Amino acid sequence: MATLAGATLMNSPTGVLMLRKIEANAGVSARHLALPLDKLVELADLDDFTQTNQVWLRTALDLSEQALTGALNAAAVRPGEVDAIISTTVTGLAVPSLEARLAQRVGLRPDVRRVPLFGNGCAGGAAGLALLRDYLCAHPAQIAVLLAVELCSLAYQQKDGSMANIVAGSLFGDGAAVVVAAGAHRAGESRGPELVDSASWLVPDSQDALGWEIGSYGFRIRLAPEVPTLTEDHLPQAVHTFLSRNDLRTDRIGSWIIHGGGPKVLTAVERALGLPPEATALTRRSMANRGNLSSVSVIDVLDTAMGNPPPTGTPGLVAAMGPGFAVELVLLRW
Repeated sequence: MATLAGATLMNSPTGVLMLRKIEANAGVSARHLALPLDKLVELADLDDFTQTNQVWLRTALDLSEQALTGALNAAAVRPGEVDAIISTTVTGLAVPSLEARLAQRVGLRPDVRRVPLFGNGCAGGAAGLALLRDYLCAHPAQIAVLLAVELCSLAYQQKDGSMANIVAGSLFGDGAAVVVAAGAHRAGESRGPELVDSASWLVPDSQDALGWEIGSYGFRIRLAPEVPTLTEDHLPQAVHTFLSRNDLRTDRIGSWIIHGGGPKVLTAVERALGLPPEATALTRRSMANRGNLSSVSVIDVLDTAMGNPPPTGTPGLVAAMGPGFAVELVLLRW
């Protein structure tokens, strides 16, 4: 997402210096945009959410189609072999949902099972992996895919000069990712880790800490300063409870697939779980190269980890935080 700050901030030299400081602290050196920058600037003149959401829908469908066909080709899976598709997004609205609109475009069967998700935000990738596992546990002879697409730049409020919006503008990027997974009866067709278990954890009295305010203007970010503190206070209990039921401790986890949110949140994760810097290196690399991709981020980190996997049998943990305030966890076995 380009940092197109609100007019209030940009009207003074002090505001420009503040913006540069925020950008410098974001840990983001590059991001990808769904549209050219000049087209994003033009969107600032569209005050009607109907128009901006139509732009999001067209762009999201094109990018999702590329991601889905690319992932299926890489996995040597034909579209007609896909038995179920889960989609997650939080940067636009579509009814019928994205995967329903994509089905005929990419050649999915008419009887493909569909599970559209909305509202999980940055935790959507982990939540989607959990549902992918649940589905394939029930249908071990089938193939299922997870599609995550987030066009954060098309949800950005260019006229909003609030600090939350400016911080979001320094962090978020655009992207789409697809996971192709096979059930246990077809495990020989998969080259990635096994999805072993999953868990969700809702923090009480925290629903206003993170999310969207949705109105005629579109999506307005809600990003409270206490999100790193919520992470540090509540993530350990969620993780330790989850790992203990699988007879594991954090020192047994060989790969950490983490949605870092931002530098302060990722530091809170490291502190809360006692992780060394190398445990979160893939997350920091993803953030530096692509920004915060919301639900797409953990899939991007997972894809990088699959390029250089740990020894067979090594446990891994996917962890992501999102609106709720919620923690989503998935246990892997490489």
